[in-house]
Amino acid sequence: MNESPSHSPLIVTASLPKDLQAHFDRLRRENFPPDRNVLQAHVTLFHALPYFVLDEVRSALATLTSQLAPVPAEIVEIMDLGGGTAFRIHSPGIDTVRANIADRFHGLLTKQDQAGLRLHVTIQNKVSRAQARALQTELAAIFRPRNFNFAGLSVNRYLGGPWEPAGQWRFHGKAGSHP
Repeated sequence: MNESPSHSPLIVTASLPKDLQAHFDRLRRENFPPDRNVLQAHVTLFHALPYFVLDEVRSALATLTSQLAPVPAEIVEIMDLGGGTAFRIHSPGIDTVRANIADRFHGLLTKQDQAGLRLHVTIQNKVSRAQARALQTELAAIFRPRNFNFAGLSVNRYLGGPWEPAGQWRFHGKAGSHP
């Protein structure tokens, strides 16, 4: 990548609880092509906010997480990505958090970030269709929906593959304070 890290797009994610993070990281290690598995499991809310709003993004995420308790969510199904596999997540609360952030940065969002959000965690990508279908069949035999709470929000700089952490905040508002 030709840009310096300070001019890299910003990626905003919702943080998973530690046990679920470890579970999805393990699934990525087992099922992602090793040369392409340069990230931990993640739930992307924004793919490319402009680098020059980093301080404002940090402020927005810090404010939101200070006001909200951990946000309820549910892993609802296995997603077919064509050449990969993910778990779809349903969370009206995180949808509301994302809408709040989108409103704040309206006019700066890419087409991808303006489009509707499909919350998910990718555990396999860039594999053959047959490999993806085989994993989906294997997972379908043992899958059960699971409730959890998102732990917080983070922002990272995109470095052409790996990400550089640029801030992380835990939800710590009063119990019952959900969007």
